[in-house]
Amino acid sequence: MLSSLSSRIAMLGVVVVVALTALAALLIHASLDTRDSFGQVTHSAEVIETMTQALGELRDAESGQRGFIITHNPVFAQSFEDRITGSLSDISQVVLLTADNPVQNMRANELRRLIRERTAVLRGPLDLGQVGDFDRAAAMVASGRGRDLMSTIAVRARTFLGEERNLQTQRTDAAGQRLTGVRRLAIAGVAIIALIVILVSGLVIRGIKQPSILMKEAMADLGKGDRSARITSAMGSREFDDLAMGYNAMAELLEAAVAEQVQSEHQLQHANGELVRNASSMRERGEAIELLGGMAHRMQAARTDMELAQIVQLFVPRVLPGLPGALFVHNNSRNLLTPMATWGGVAIETDGFAPDQCWALRRGQSHFVAVPGGDIVCAHVGDAATVYHCEPLLASGEVIGVLYLQGMITGDSRFQLTVLAENIASALVNHRLQRDLREQTIRDPLTGLFNRRYMEETLAIEIARAVRGGPPLSLVMCDIDHFKRFNDEFGHDAGDFVLHAVANELRARFRDGDVVCRFGGEEFTIIAPGTTAETLLNRVEIVRQTIADLTLEQSGKRLGSTTMSFGLATWNPDMSRDGTTLIQTADAALYQAKREGRNRAIVSPARMLDSSARR
Repeated sequence: MLSSLSSRIAMLGVVVVVALTALAALLIHASLDTRDSFGQVTHSAEVIETMTQALGELRDAESGQRGFIITHNPVFAQSFEDRITGSLSDISQVVLLTADNPVQNMRANELRRLIRERTAVLRGPLDLGQVGDFDRAAAMVASGRGRDLMSTIAVRARTFLGEERNLQTQRTDAAGQRLTGVRRLAIAGVAIIALIVILVSGLVIRGIKQPSILMKEAMADLGKGDRSARITSAMGSREFDDLAMGYNAMAELLEAAVAEQVQSEHQLQHANGELVRNASSMRERGEAIELLGGMAHRMQAARTDMELAQIVQLFVPRVLPGLPGALFVHNNSRNLLTPMATWGGVAIETDGFAPDQCWALRRGQSHFVAVPGGDIVCAHVGDAATVYHCEPLLASGEVIGVLYLQGMITGDSRFQLTVLAENIASALVNHRLQRDLREQTIRDPLTGLFNRRYMEETLAIEIARAVRGGPPLSLVMCDIDHFKRFNDEFGHDAGDFVLHAVANELRARFRDGDVVCRFGGEEFTIIAPGTTAETLLNRVEIVRQTIADLTLEQSGKRLGSTTMSFGLATWNPDMSRDGTTLIQTADAALYQAKREGRNRAIVSPARMLDSSARR
């Protein structure tokens, strides 16, 4: 019975596949037509947009010509060239886009011819202006020559755009009709397929109900504890017969597993005995792990080398009791390992030692001498100890230090040493990364100077010192004159080169105690503690002249020279304590220097008045 049902289900499946295939083919065809229709709509929109842009560029070119003739500003002449180039490029694009429409293409070609004629007419006054004859150029513009031509262009363009909009409307309507057809086709196809699926589902449910009942009864008996429950009745189909055989095999395996469970209980009892015997060792290891965890947390929170050293000196003797030792780490040049921490009264050379004097560092693994004369003795140990252990500190494959212990590591202490070395290495790397990250957050990546954030923090600190009756505090705001010229003429790489060169001069010319910062863009700030703006002016003049004398060359290309303008101000108690007023005062002096011709240094007038009043 079920075999016949399977055949019918297979036939219905074939029908579903055929129906789905036909529906998919119809939907794909309709979708392609719809896509083509919307493509034509988009094409018309592109034609309209490009034509409108071409006319706008032409009008902007005409405005640029008049602006050049009226103001004599060459920027307008360049604007004219850019707009004319854009207009001609856009109208040529329109000609290409209308190649599929002979009538519109003819109109586009005519408009291109008229625009070229209008361009020639506009160039006449522009050429006169570029040779300095602005009077004749203005007369030609005032004569109105070419206005009729512009009117003709406008009329032809309206005709062209009107026709293209009509085409766009027609294509939009056609696309909408096709889209509606796709929706109807999809709804009808889904309804038919849903009907077929319901029919197939009904047949499947009828075919599996009785075998499912038999399997459910057998599984219920097995669940109640009858491990001999099996399916012996005929299931009526090959598929369910295979499923029944699988169930019976599973029941056999389950029965065998129960037998194995008894044996496993004996094995568990034996394992429990082993666990009890190892409990003491595990407890000791757990205590060590807890201690190492506390040490790791503190090391990760340490902010200075001294704090790290204190943590190591406190915890290592507790993790490895009875083993005096020392922690050596690489210096900044990585040519010496210097002592960072010692414990247990161990005597070491305070100057450190070279990396090749330790066999653990040479081999990249533990090196120890268990008995006198049992192995090669490291040069840095000498006669200090005949039994010792050197453990290299590794992080990401890099050796960052060594742990030196007087005595031997045995038993579970090896585990403590391994985790201890990993924790210390991780803390050292983390400390170094934090230090590097701090340096990155306060430095400008292009110039290497301090950034604005660091400037604001430092300025607030220096003002606080001045408030407490400390020495005077002055601020310099300066920027590069006509810096945009370098970017415009030579590119942004040249601009970056100029910024870097100026930054080097500022860093070299100011005192070590002065804080030279990049404020932003081509603007720089110098915080000068312990001096007034009047005293600082002489040093600023030297810096200004030095920068003016620079000859800038990049990769053999001469960039020319540059100058800088400076504004100076000194903090007084009437100013805000966050530095805002001081910055604004110096910035005002800088802008005064700009207004007076650039390449000069100006002391804030307010500060100069204060000085006069005191005198």
